[in-house]
Amino acid sequence: MFRPSSISFPMHRRPSERTFLFGIHPVLEALEEAKPLQRVLFLKGKQTDEMSEILRQCRALDVPAQAVPKERLDRVTRKNHQGVIAFTSPIEFQPLDEVVLGAFERGETPLIVALDGVTDVRNLGAIARTAECFGATGLLVPMTGSAPINEDAVKSSAGALLRLPMCRAKRMDEAIQLAANLGLSPVAVSEKGNAPLNSLEGTTPTCLILGDEHAGISADVLKHCNTTVSIPMQGKTASLNVGVAVGIVLFAFHQKLFTQ
Repeated sequence: MFRPSSISFPMHRRPSERTFLFGIHPVLEALEEAKPLQRVLFLKGKQTDEMSEILRQCRALDVPAQAVPKERLDRVTRKNHQGVIAFTSPIEFQPLDEVVLGAFERGETPLIVALDGVTDVRNLGAIARTAECFGATGLLVPMTGSAPINEDAVKSSAGALLRLPMCRAKRMDEAIQLAANLGLSPVAVSEKGNAPLNSLEGTTPTCLILGDEHAGISADVLKHCNTTVSIPMQGKTASLNVGVAVGIVLFAFHQKLFTQ
C-alpha cells in the first residue's frame, strides 16, 4: 500500500500562503527562532552554505527535511522560493516524557493515543477530537509517514489539536519503548488482537496504539506491545475506519475508568 511520507497537494489547489514560508533567509530565521515547523522541503542537489545551515538547524530541532525536485516546490508556490519551503505548524510539539510525567505529577492516570502511519488529515483531526473529549493525556505521531498537522487538521478536530498535547517521534518503536519505561502499558488495537476489548484496565497508565486501517501497526511497534486487543464485530467488513476504532476503544476505556 502506498503510504506517503510527505505533504502532497493536488495540482489544482495550492496551500494557503499562511501555512508556509519560502526562501533561504525566512526559513533560516524561523529555524533560528525555533518557530514550530512541520517540515522543510528543499531542492534536490542544491548545495550551498545556507542550505547546509538550514539542514543542520533542522537536525538540531528535529524538523523533518526532505529533498524534492523543483516541480514539487513549484506546486506549492510559483514565487521565488530559492529552493526551500518550510511548512509552519499551528501547534508546538511536546516531549513525550514531559507529557507523561506531568500527568503523573498532577495525580492523573496517563493515557497516550499513538497513531502509527495514519496519513489522512481528516482522520487525524477526528481522532484528536475524540481523544480530547475522552480525556486522553496526549497524542503521539511519527515524524514521517503521518498526516500533516495543518489548518485542515485543526478544523477537522474542532480545535482539539490546539488543546491536546501533541508528541512527535523520530521512531515510533523507540517512542513506545520510552512510554513503557515511563510506566505505561503499550496496548495495540488490531483486528488480529488476542484479547477482548473489555480486558482494558481503565485505571492503568496506558499507551493505546492504532495503525492505518490498511497497513495496520508496523511489526517494529507491535513487538513492544504487552497486549493486543480487538474490537468485536459481526459484519463481513474486515476492519473499521481508524477514527471510528479510536472512538470505540476510548469509550470502552472511559467506561472502565468510571466503573472500577
